[in-house]
Amino acid sequence: MYPPEFLYTKDHEWIRVDESVGTIGITDYAQKELGDVVFVELPKPGDHVTASESFGTVESVKAVSEIYSPVSGEVTSVNSKLQNNPEIVNADPHGDGWLIRVQLADRREIDKLMTADEYEAYIHQEKAH
Repeated sequence: MYPPEFLYTKDHEWIRVDESVGTIGITDYAQKELGDVVFVELPKPGDHVTASESFGTVESVKAVSEIYSPVSGEVTSVNSKLQNNPEIVNADPHGDGWLIRVQLADRREIDKLMTADEYEAYIHQEKAH
């Protein structure tokens, strides 16, 4: 269910790394928990993000949730489609619903993230509590 080429955080974000650029989004699990997304607030290209720190918010009909960066680096692009169509996050969280792209500051940070199998096990453990 979760793309095996992605890495995941315990805060339910994913990253797909292509050489030194990471594309970041929220997981299918996160969008289901949020419900219908109505607004996404993201940084601007050129802004810096820090691993494990908030870089924006996703607002749904249920709540406003912080989005945490899996890595540190400079934002190279933002998914501008989400400004007028935030529901793309619900429809395709692992594809067209991506949030930002980041030039990685330290590639070793991705070693701390979970594989798809580890993330699925983590979700099952969370649901059990």
